[in-house]
Amino acid sequence: MALVFTSCDSVSKVLKSKDPEYKLRKAEDFFARKKYSFAQQIFEDVMPYFKGTQKFEDIYYKYAYTAYYQHDWLNAENLFKTYVEVFPHSTRTEEMEYMRAYTFYRQSPKPELDQSNTIKAMGMMQTFINTHPGSARNKEAGAIVDACRAKLEVKDRNAAKLYFDLAQYRAAATAYEAVMNNYPDSQQSDMYLFMAIKSHYLFAQMSVEEKREERYSKVVDACADFMDRFPQSAFTKQVQEYLSLSQNQLKAITHESSKTPA
Repeated sequence: MALVFTSCDSVSKVLKSKDPEYKLRKAEDFFARKKYSFAQQIFEDVMPYFKGTQKFEDIYYKYAYTAYYQHDWLNAENLFKTYVEVFPHSTRTEEMEYMRAYTFYRQSPKPELDQSNTIKAMGMMQTFINTHPGSARNKEAGAIVDACRAKLEVKDRNAAKLYFDLAQYRAAATAYEAVMNNYPDSQQSDMYLFMAIKSHYLFAQMSVEEKREERYSKVVDACADFMDRFPQSAFTKQVQEYLSLSQNQLKAITHESSKTPA
């Protein structure tokens, strides 16, 4: 605590100085020693003195990173963005564009929470890759895009599962089909379509008589689609069972219809 108070007192003395060059040296010293809160205060105070000079870009660069290193992602994102706007031709512009996208990734929450920042991070990283095709950062940017997509897939999969667990089978079928279509490269695509088939079947079972034929037919169509897409899937046997059950139900419905007087 004594060390903290001593440092705070030192910062206070620096801020009271009338010498901007001295302030800048102290800010850079704090920055080099990773005392980012102290460096931030002094950089913020001294920037007006150096605005328009050759030193201003480096000052702003380090000032932006003081927010980043303190995990102040919102402020860091804004500072990285402003850096690109103020110094569009800087050799550091590419770095700043990447870091701005990265701050959104650092704000990406658990899958069950709102994924707005995850979507922003994914979009901005993809834009970075497209606009900087030769960047050494593209491998990491691509990995972040994949990580964001995987998190969004988990969120959507959990939502579909919740519909199923609540016996809202129509919504579950739609949700599972959406997950499959939105993440076509997923290793669980066959599971998503299988769960859609299962949901369609259970929904058909619950339906009123006049709707059953249409809904069992949808199961049959989905099973045929599954066989075409995933002939080697571990779910094939179960899909064949739902296909057989649905076909039997359709035969029974046809038989009952034929017995009904015209």
